[in-house]
Amino acid sequence: MTEPCPCGHPLPYSRCCGALHDEYDRSGHLTAPDAEALMRSRYSAFVKDRRDYLMATWHPRTRPRQLDAPEPGLRWLGLDVLSHRLLDEDHAEVRFVARSKLGGRAHRLTENSRFEKINGEWLYVDGDIA
Repeated sequence: MTEPCPCGHPLPYSRCCGALHDEYDRSGHLTAPDAEALMRSRYSAFVKDRRDYLMATWHPRTRPRQLDAPEPGLRWLGLDVLSHRLLDEDHAEVRFVARSKLGGRAHRLTENSRFEKINGEWLYVDGDIA
């Protein structure tokens, strides 16, 4: 049985976000074809606790020094991409809702995220929580 992709895309993880994670592991290159694919792969990286991938996909101007481990018991429940807007060849925005549960309480994070393509690789810049 194939593992479903955490990002909610109908492709299995190995052919969706897992393929992007694996290519980064093999080559050190980010291969997301657009900002939405990168955002989906980042959500899946949060689910899989792939902090290395999250740091690599963060724009150097806004990247934190480190990412802490997720809180014990945190469960990611799903992702809904609300919009993906290409602003120009190297800039895009993605609006999404990520759902999680911690300590018996459900949480929803709605964010308008900004992305920039540098040297052919899409990177997460920052976002506004709505």
